Amino acid sequence: MMLSLAQTQVLSKLAEHLYPFLPGKAHPFADQNISFEGVAKLLGLNQFWPGGSKLPAITQLLTATLQYQSNSFCPLLVELIRKGIMYRQNKGDSITYEEMKKLNELIAQVGFKIPELHDLKFLGSLPRSPSESDGMSDAVALSHKVRLELSTKLLKLSSLSPQERGFEFEKFLNDLFHVFNLAPRSSFRLVGEQIDGSLQFQDETYLVEATWQNELVGQERLLVFSGKVGGKAKWSRGLFMSYSGFSSEGLEAFIRGKPTNIVCMDGLDLNDLLQSKLSLRTVLEQKVRRAAETNEAYVSVRQLFSNVS
Repeated sequence: MMLSLAQTQVLSKLAEHLYPFLPGKAHPFADQNISFEGVAKLLGLNQFWPGGSKLPAITQLLTATLQYQSNSFCPLLVELIRKGIMYRQNKGDSITYEEMKKLNELIAQVGFKIPELHDLKFLGSLPRSPSESDGMSDAVALSHKVRLELSTKLLKLSSLSPQERGFEFEKFLNDLFHVFNLAPRSSFRLVGEQIDGSLQFQDETYLVEATWQNELVGQERLLVFSGKVGGKAKWSRGLFMSYSGFSSEGLEAFIRGKPTNIVCMDGLDLNDLLQSKLSLRTVLEQKVRRAAETNEAYVSVRQLFSNVS
């Protein structure tokens, strides 16, 4: 395939990003597969590895593979990362979540999306840079006025009639998602089902269901929404927003024997993130990571952040 100028430029950036993942050529007494040259040979792409200076060689490997054997491009990246994880761990310098996030962004710019590299459990298992691990470090600088307006809107919802309340709750969430730059999309209908909207987070589309009801959400509704999410693309995820919260029995039954593809938030979470000046993006990051580590669909903001009470 003929590569565009944009693809050629991105491949150069991708090579730079991959540079620290592996040595170009393994030490004579080391595992020869744990190197760029070794991975190329392992996948039958050694004709595309020119040797010599490392960065130009990586660029050539990526470019030639995509141009002449495009069906091997994604397997090549997966294997480079697989071997890179082993190599970096042995050096005490593990590949971080931030590095993988940037890598996925570059791969998308080339024109690919590799579900294995977007896997919730995989990404959640990666360590984070110190600057990203603090719950407050990623807080979006909302003015006191904006936070107060959102808090007031949330509080006023309880005085509305049930029908108005549900509609206004969706509008509140849409405003909330906008101020935290999550690119929300309003309600849309699919055949035989209703999804309340979607948002964009960490280069992923999350389907959103929002509910304001007096009773706690139980296993049945969680299963229904999880089924809707699972019926879309393989990498689909969901965010269930229930103002009243979720029953502990329902949450336990929901995750029993099956991996979760959704995370959950309740009204107390929303109030806590606004009052504690947290970023919604940081809250979602921590919920996603905890889901990957424990398979819990719901963990409260107070449990995730020790400075919130």
